[in-house]
Amino acid sequence: FGNPEKLDIYYQLEEAVKGIAEAGRALGVPVISGNVSLYNESQGTGIYPTPVIGALGLLEDVRRHCGAGFRGAGDTVVLLGSSNLHGNSPSLAGSEYLELVHGLVAGQPALDLVLEASLQKACRRLVSDGVARSAHDCSDGGLAVTLAESCIAGDVGLMVDAEFSGRWDAALFGETQSRIVVSLAPADLARLERICSDEGVPWVELGTTGGDSLGIAGVMDSSLAEMRDSWQGGLIRALEQK
Repeated sequence: FGNPEKLDIYYQLEEAVKGIAEAGRALGVPVISGNVSLYNESQGTGIYPTPVIGALGLLEDVRRHCGAGFRGAGDTVVLLGSSNLHGNSPSLAGSEYLELVHGLVAGQPALDLVLEASLQKACRRLVSDGVARSAHDCSDGGLAVTLAESCIAGDVGLMVDAEFSGRWDAALFGETQSRIVVSLAPADLARLERICSDEGVPWVELGTTGGDSLGIAGVMDSSLAEMRDSWQGGLIRALEQK
């Protein structure tokens, strides 16, 4: 945070603490310690408020775990949670896309803590029951970046054949909260549907893994090699441009 002696910065700090406390209560997560870095400014301007949270969980059975990368060809890929895939509440608020493409830093994605808690519970059940073969949260960059990261990590492509309506940029790059991409064997779809129904979590089928590129319903088609180069070499190129 910046200088808390300035009222607007103090407000940022106060609201961040309140938000963390609210989320902790909703998710049943205790905050056992903390530290704060203040007076972070450059030329009199404070940095953006940046809470960083480290969390430790317990894995009951080490054999039942998931990585972010797709596991192989022929798996079904599903989006769990809030979906603007079909134009439901599309938003680019607070997104990397909005800043990089349009030069705007504005708004913030809405968060439904009840849905978030249900989503987390459903995902843990999918993993512990051996249904999910991979799981990756949607965060920076939105759905398109999440899918690209899972393709790169698993070294396998994906064809998304779900139909888009409304704003495709919001569907692909909006950072709507409470979303997780999972892959599973097609035979396990009924089990996923049952678990999501139990927990009240919406889901939509996206497509099938395979090939050596990420194709999204006529909107984009990028090879694994191209995506890997962009992902691994982006920082170096950004620094060279400076």
